[in-house]
Amino acid sequence: MFNYLQGILAEKSPTQITLDVGGVGYEVFIPLSTYSRLPEKGDKLLLQTQVSIREDAHQIFGFLTLEEKNLFRLLIGVSGIGPKLALTMLSGLALEDLKRAIAHEDLATLTGIHGIGRKTAERIVIELREKILVDTKSAAPKMPGGGTPDEALVEDTILVLLSLGYKKPQAQDAIKKVLSSAQGKKLSVEELVRLTLKGI
Repeated sequence: MFNYLQGILAEKSPTQITLDVGGVGYEVFIPLSTYSRLPEKGDKLLLQTQVSIREDAHQIFGFLTLEEKNLFRLLIGVSGIGPKLALTMLSGLALEDLKRAIAHEDLATLTGIHGIGRKTAERIVIELREKILVDTKSAAPKMPGGGTPDEALVEDTILVLLSLGYKKPQAQDAIKKVLSSAQGKKLSVEELVRLTLKGI
């Protein structure tokens, strides 16, 4: 339908944004990797987009990079993987980690993503491993920096976990454990979500 959207970032949350394009507010669903790199509200933004058309809804999915968009397209091409589950996969693992898990047939990592069972993980590997190019020399995951998490950080993380299907009390307990073990280190929403998912 359209390849990208460019406009003003009107609203943003860890799972979706509103992009003002010529006075029209587009609701765009995004992965956590995109959210962590969004500009401030009121700034210009260009998003690579993929439109999903169903009988009951037209949904737009947005990405800051073509690499994210292309992997999203590969994922939704797998039987049993819809747009929301593909977005969950892109939110559950860093892009290179997800590509590496697929290419190396790492079913344990794939099934660690909420909503991905063993059969689905096997199907993803069989259908996509030959299409995924992985840099085997990619750097190890970054450790969180210093500082103290604020209330907005916790609220955004809870919102992401709720969108992934977890219950609020479960999410709150898991976040508390991660923050207590972080010993005051500053975490981004993306880092806190991933550490919390590992704890869960």
